[in-house]
Amino acid sequence: MTATTHDAGFKRELEEKVRAGERLSREDGVALYESDDLAWLGGLAHEVRTRKNGDVVHFNVNRHLNMTNVCTASCAYCSFQRKPGEKDAYTMRIEEAVRLAKAMENENLTELHIVNGLHPTLPWRYYPRSLKALKEALPQVSLKAFTATEIHHFEKISGMPASEILDELIDAGLESLTGGGAEIFDWEVRQHIVDHDTHWEDWSRIHRLAHEKGLKTPCTMLYGHIEEPRHRVDHVLRLRELQDETGGFQVFIPLRYQHDFVDMKDGKIRNRLQARTTMATGAEALKTFAVSRLLFDNVPHVKVFWVMHGVRTAQLALNHGADDMDGSVVEYKITHDADNYGTPNKLTRDDLLELIRDAGFRPVERNTRYEIIREYEGPDPARRETPQPMRV
Repeated sequence: MTATTHDAGFKRELEEKVRAGERLSREDGVALYESDDLAWLGGLAHEVRTRKNGDVVHFNVNRHLNMTNVCTASCAYCSFQRKPGEKDAYTMRIEEAVRLAKAMENENLTELHIVNGLHPTLPWRYYPRSLKALKEALPQVSLKAFTATEIHHFEKISGMPASEILDELIDAGLESLTGGGAEIFDWEVRQHIVDHDTHWEDWSRIHRLAHEKGLKTPCTMLYGHIEEPRHRVDHVLRLRELQDETGGFQVFIPLRYQHDFVDMKDGKIRNRLQARTTMATGAEALKTFAVSRLLFDNVPHVKVFWVMHGVRTAQLALNHGADDMDGSVVEYKITHDADNYGTPNKLTRDDLLELIRDAGFRPVERNTRYEIIREYEGPDPARRETPQPMRV
């Protein structure tokens, strides 16, 4: 079914399914991507989002810490990684990571988000020791650390199974894995973009184990490069099926693939996809949020990571299925100003409150486990130009 055949009958059928709580199929997902009626699609996703989360937009105050950018992999989309000996390769001593984290303490930080390269020679013990030291220095801060790809890497360098690795990391203070390493699961695409051997089987195995141990984790999808909509649908349905099994995913995060306008200081172009791709437009981003919200019926939250989308598209995403805006990031080294529109690399709590209210929603600060820390006033009804939340 193409966009031109999306007549009133098709739309009514989809609306009835969604409103009855009936699960959408793979074919429904592909057909939704083919729709060129973004207003209708966004409205339907917004209905679902409002039914699940009311007029609330969640946020948390977090900081990103990348302890090393040295990586054995050379994934086609990545400009973060460096090889040993490269001029701007770095690896922090644990004391240095703690010092950096402590410098953020006065900002009412609630979460530290830690992702690293796959370092070829760092010993396994470095990682639990890092978490333990960070937790001792910042006991009130939740540690959300490591992708499933990193856990798989730890298995190789330690000789231990992931179950034991996770137990040690949890004992050291780990509260959640991160959602990275997912990219696109379908091998048709994955073989061209990923340069490590953590694919769907190991990624899902590791998150399943984490969920069995009581961790709640996010899941992600990197979209807008060489994949097609059917690959996005396949990706979400794999996650949906795993969620049926474990119930451990708290949030789904569509991540927009980035071209790198800034990170070419040494003249090397590490992002090998950008020569043959164009970044997803704002409309494509909003469609991806909407279809994801409609398909992924068993995950409570959909997050828009404003660093990768820009603040204006992030605000619009809140009306296309998203109910969470990622927190205030200071130095996010994986991407920065990727849209070339002056996206900041830091938003304060007050900035986030204003952006959420300006989009017509009520801000709620949460922690890593989506427990409410503080609720705030919603948009000022006296401001005529401010949209007011949908009621259902």
